[in-house]
Amino acid sequence: MAIGRVHDDAPETTEAFHRLAAAPDGPERELLCQELVEAWLPMAHRLATKFRNRGENLEDLKQVAAMGLVKAIDRYDPARGAFESYAVPTVTGELRRHFRDHTWDVRVPRRVQDLRNKVRAARRDVMDQPGHDGEAGMEEIAARAGLTLDEVRDGMEALESYNSLSLDAEFSAAADGLSLADTLGHIESGYDVIADREAAKEGLRALPERERTILYLRYFEDMTQAGIAEKVGISQMHVSRLITRSCAQVRDHANRVPEHQPQAA
Repeated sequence: MAIGRVHDDAPETTEAFHRLAAAPDGPERELLCQELVEAWLPMAHRLATKFRNRGENLEDLKQVAAMGLVKAIDRYDPARGAFESYAVPTVTGELRRHFRDHTWDVRVPRRVQDLRNKVRAARRDVMDQPGHDGEAGMEEIAARAGLTLDEVRDGMEALESYNSLSLDAEFSAAADGLSLADTLGHIESGYDVIADREAAKEGLRALPERERTILYLRYFEDMTQAGIAEKVGISQMHVSRLITRSCAQVRDHANRVPEHQPQAA
């Protein structure tokens, strides 16, 4: 079934669309849809090429545009006017939804994505005004877009969320190799505590039971030396000497190199 000017960007398909509108579901309707898609596919591909420099593969964009074309053909009513006038915004909208939903490095709510688009358009309009010099202010953008200042802030943050920055990226040439990863996180002292406890285990096991009890009461129950002396039944001075001696033994044991482990040069 020939539709005419199949390879033209805007083929003449009025008659085919009228037949499609009257056709019931079935093989004939599917064949008409397929032929109309083939006829208008060059137009859809042309629209896809307008988005080719935004980081997406062109073939993927053409497939998205083809999906939008199928939707346009399925929903088109010939009584509405020329098909191209209906199809172009439908296909373009499908392409924009693809970028909005699939190509953000940092996922943000759709409401914030919409704010981003409004803020970007308003900022461009403000800066394009005759006599305007410099960056557009928050109040100017809010007035132009009809948004609150909080909404403008959300939109401005979303402008920075479309593409992420590598953790290996250097800040500047003057940063002497400093990367974003170098500024993240902090030293966790808890790891040192864990290492010290593991190192002290063997030394504690080697102590007599009384010395282990004294150290437990002092450092885990936070008892005073006088309280420990009363509980254990010895003098406070003796408790002090035992704590000092026991700690030294545990420390020496932790620093001792095992026989099966060679001493580092």
